[in-house]
Formats: sequence, structure tokens, C-alpha cells
Amino acid sequence: MTTSGMHRHDTGTTDRVWATGWTAFAGVMMVFGGAMAIFEGIAAIAEDDIFVTTRNYTYNFDLTSWGWIHLLLGVLVVLAGIAVFSGLMWARVVGIALAGLSMIANFMWLPYSPVWASVLIAVDAFVIWALCVGTSRDAGATG
Repeated sequence: MTTSGMHRHDTGTTDRVWATGWTAFAGVMMVFGGAMAIFEGIAAIAEDDIFVTTRNYTYNFDLTSWGWIHLLLGVLVVLAGIAVFSGLMWARVVGIALAGLSMIANFMWLPYSPVWASVLIAVDAFVIWALCVGTSRDAGATG
């Protein structure tokens, strides 16, 4: 078999892999969702009286504790979102794990701020989906 004029030339440079398609979408959404979680955490730490307090809730923590949880998780999600732009597999795995933890934390946060938590749950669901299917869809689009 012969090739018809398609030759690959080595330029001697190392190509960096950058995220494209769904992976880039997931990175942007992780940075956005992490920033929202940071604001959520700051609001819970600074002003405990702006949130609805519920009695007899299974995951009943002090709002300041929830604020620190969301603040820490938000910072980790932003950092993982930035790492996802590298296109490396470890960043995708860490991103899926942190988005899952963020989804669980926001589910437990629902009684305190239902709209904000619902939006972040949806963002985390899109992030997990995009990171799970990103490689196969990106390869199919470029190949």
C-alpha cells in the first residue's frame, strides 16, 4: 500500500496538549462553579442571618461551618478547573471527584439556599458529564 502525499514531518518541538471542546467547557464551568461556591462560603461565614435556618435537618451544621466547607471546596474546584485546561487525565479525574463532592455538599446545602444550591448542582452535573465524555467526543470531532 502506498500513501498519497501525506507525510508527517517532525518539527523538533514539543506540542502541548490543551483542552478543547467539552473538556474546555468543563474547565470554564468548574472555574465558574468554584467561584460561586467561594462566594457562597464567604456569604455564609460573614452574614449568618441571610440564610434560612431549618430545624430538624439531618445535616445540621452551623452556617459558619458550612461556609468554610464551601469556601475550601470552591477553591479546590477552581484550581482543578484551571488544571483541566491542561488536558491531562489526572486533572480530569480530580475534576470529576471534586465536582461530585461539590454536588453532594450543595445537595446538603439545599435547605439553606435552594436556588443557589440547585444551580450549582446543575453546573456540577454538566461538569461531570463533560469530563466523562470529553475525550471521545473531542477525538471524534478532530479525527
